[in-house]
Amino acid sequence: MMNFREVLQSTPIFEKIAQVVQEIDIETYVVGGYVRDMLLKRYSKDIDFVCVGSGIEVAKQVAKRLDPSLEVAYFKNFGTAMFKWQGVEIEFVGARKESYQRDSRKPIVENGTLADDQKRRDFTINALAISLNKADYGALIDPFNGLEDLKRKLIRTPLDPNITFSDDPLRMMRAIRFASQLGFDIVPDTFEAIVDNVERIKIVSQERITDELNKVILSNPPSYGFKLLFQAKLLAIIFPVMSALHGVDVINNKKHKDNFYHTLKVLDNLSEHSGDLWHRWSAILHDIAKPPTKRFDPKVGWTFHGHEDKGARMVPAIFRKLKLPMDQHMRFVQKLVRLHLRPIALVKETVTDTALRRLLFEAGDDLEALMALCRADITSKDHNRVARYLKNFDKVEQKLKEVEERDRIRNFQPVITGTIIMETFGLKPCKEVGLIKTAVREAILDGKIRNEYEQAFHYMKQVAEKYGLEVESE
Repeated sequence: MMNFREVLQSTPIFEKIAQVVQEIDIETYVVGGYVRDMLLKRYSKDIDFVCVGSGIEVAKQVAKRLDPSLEVAYFKNFGTAMFKWQGVEIEFVGARKESYQRDSRKPIVENGTLADDQKRRDFTINALAISLNKADYGALIDPFNGLEDLKRKLIRTPLDPNITFSDDPLRMMRAIRFASQLGFDIVPDTFEAIVDNVERIKIVSQERITDELNKVILSNPPSYGFKLLFQAKLLAIIFPVMSALHGVDVINNKKHKDNFYHTLKVLDNLSEHSGDLWHRWSAILHDIAKPPTKRFDPKVGWTFHGHEDKGARMVPAIFRKLKLPMDQHMRFVQKLVRLHLRPIALVKETVTDTALRRLLFEAGDDLEALMALCRADITSKDHNRVARYLKNFDKVEQKLKEVEERDRIRNFQPVITGTIIMETFGLKPCKEVGLIKTAVREAILDGKIRNEYEQAFHYMKQVAEKYGLEVESE
């Protein structure tokens, strides 16, 4: 039996907890993710303990010993208690056994033994426990060969996977998430059980599903998790618009690329440079409207005209359905989806300053994120072609930098405001105020006038004359 006494002794919290549980004589074990991550030499920000007895009582006693001022959160219905200590979340739970009803993933819970508690764990690598008890302090309790699965990089369930996934279908998402995060394989019978129980995911709340999906997106590379979700037929249920990207149509020997695998390549490319969740979501959704915009033109082959605009319009509904935040994160993703083709159009030698100014204005503070997405979107198998496109993007970025230094268009505000227009022509808020303001802004972006008061004011008067407006007083 392996013993981790020295490892426990190197972390003060374990020695302190061991002293308490040995004094009050309640069997206690470090369990689950912390043990797994410790063995994998990964950082873990929370530690879970199982107590054969009252987890709440152990938490109270430990907190009092560590720091009498610690606030302990209790959840009597679940027999759990937790507190934060030195930046680490520490949770205690009484050992339990569970049974499930068909229409719910919420178990009926009873007090149990450590063995009962390990049986209810989702995967063998999460069923590992280390004793804090005097008789076998530091001993690894591993009834399902989780240590061997860690070494062999395998995800499997402790018990019959069909029962495991039918009881709690979220575990299907968790299996794929852990495989994606850790770079592990799901053993065949466990994966087959996911396929067989895929419809059960429908009883899980969208918030829980999306939380796991986001963890897949943040893994490296994220494409691995998405391929597993697709192969298991889970993706078609939880994210059908992404699953719809899959497939290639052929007419007159002309075919388009598989937009599902292209999207995954873009996501992986972007993930090499960005760990931001919402930036990665922009890669996932950048071509999301290609299926509904797909057309075949006998002269040019397959087209996806307007997919960037339609995709941007689809983003809010997708975020709403997935229970993602309808805030600045959604608007950031929507903006990048809408603009993702624009820099590609600027690679021509003849690109105008007007086009550069407009991109600077529309992208604003998100220009760097947009350019990173565009670079990731170059996925040709022809390495020379990729290198050529990337070199062109270097030129575009240099031109953007030069225009911005000269014109200061990025995030600019026109010097002519609605208030100035109303005061000049004696107007109240009306359609004409908006039209004049827009015309001045467009003239600045087109380079007809500079964003300086005298020029802009003169131009404003010229526009106003078209609407029969005269300066009230000069």
